[in-house]
Amino acid sequence: MRDRRGPRDRRDSRDRRDLYAVVAAVLLVLTAVVVGRRIQGSRHTLFVHWPPLHADWDPHLGPGTPAAVLVAAGVVAYGPGLAARLRPGALLAAAWVAAMAWIWSLALVDGWQRGVAGRLTTRTEYLRAVGRFDDIPAALRDFTHHIVWGTPDPWPTHVAGHPPAATLTFVLLDRIGLRGGGWAAVWCVTVGATACVAVLVAVRTLAGDAPARRAAPFLVLAPAAVWLGVSADAYFAAVACWAVALLALAVTGRSVWWAAGSGLLFGLTCYLSYGLTLFAVILAAVLFLGRHRVRERPLLLGAVLAGAAVVPAAFSAAGFDWWEAYHLLITRYYQGAGGTRPYGYWVWANLACTVVITGLATPAGLGRAGGALARERRAPLDRPAPGAPPVAAAEARLALLVLAALLALLVADLSGMSKAETERIWLPFAMWLLPACAFLTRPRVWLAAQAVLALLVNHLLLTTW
Repeated sequence: MRDRRGPRDRRDSRDRRDLYAVVAAVLLVLTAVVVGRRIQGSRHTLFVHWPPLHADWDPHLGPGTPAAVLVAAGVVAYGPGLAARLRPGALLAAAWVAAMAWIWSLALVDGWQRGVAGRLTTRTEYLRAVGRFDDIPAALRDFTHHIVWGTPDPWPTHVAGHPPAATLTFVLLDRIGLRGGGWAAVWCVTVGATACVAVLVAVRTLAGDAPARRAAPFLVLAPAAVWLGVSADAYFAAVACWAVALLALAVTGRSVWWAAGSGLLFGLTCYLSYGLTLFAVILAAVLFLGRHRVRERPLLLGAVLAGAAVVPAAFSAAGFDWWEAYHLLITRYYQGAGGTRPYGYWVWANLACTVVITGLATPAGLGRAGGALARERRAPLDRPAPGAPPVAAAEARLALLVLAALLALLVADLSGMSKAETERIWLPFAMWLLPACAFLTRPRVWLAAQAVLALLVNHLLLTTW
């Protein structure tokens, strides 16, 4: 049935739906806080001090506070305009620099030692195991023997909870002289900040230039920056996001080398974090959007698969069994807090964490993305890019990409292997939800809301990461 409403009526209707989405998101977070504090106070089964976040109530200011406020104000005031005017290459460079400035300033609110250098050196973190990798081949062969509690010298929590490529990264940094928590933090922030660049490359390649430009300020000023600061998951997010970006370039430019590079990075992603195998859902969406090219060049898919086999083959040859380690991890998970934390709370409280890391603009954007996909069911989604696809087709393509990321996140949620700490664990998925903000009008208002949320979280709570 044809919509006979005028443009103003349709705009008002969309604005009301945006407001409903924001109210629902706020209520979800508040409910997670109230219910979580009640459960933790009475049963002590959540193992977080400020549910649903792994944080402590600690109102404070710090050396990064003035910089964080200035960066936020600058992006809100000038970000949309600059994103619309800059040349594509300059936009990507500016996004990376601005994202690093935002991440660093928020991290330094907690000071250098507490907010940066000390984050990756705690007893659960990767740097605690660097000394046990003096003989790397032997450590890889022996890796699975130290995952489960009760084995001799069990790995620290994060080392046991991830495939060895995660820890090996910090071992290699140590070998080249970049030792300690400070250098590890610099690595995670510098590489992690490129995740927003990778997402912009993919969005521009698959959905056109205009959506990427509208999404750019939201990717820079994401509340997720609170946890992208010196969390190893920021590094994981960048690797996973570049796997998607290279695949987008491959299916639109028909380059076998881009395809092989995408597969290589996806293989590495799977050996950085078990849960990021779900990025296969997002990669599948990219293949669907580029299926016209894939049909023309089936060798592209072969190149992806060949590239994806490289890292698993290397680790298998070194004696590490991914599947065995994953099953042992499940045992370790249920030996610890994962076996006590109530699934019935975290299955929805995790989504409250996602609201916090993606901001209030993202639920509104996701609602519009769903509407765009529903309205344009017949849009030519497989029209190759670059080029200028019709606006409806561009919106539908962006919506499909964003909703594929949401699907992957929901699968992770229902699995029960992500109970709590998802403000850190789901950073890679969160980066792909943020482009939904490109559907929103009044970008400066929404950006201000994103910035205020991030500043409040970082100044009122002391987050673990």
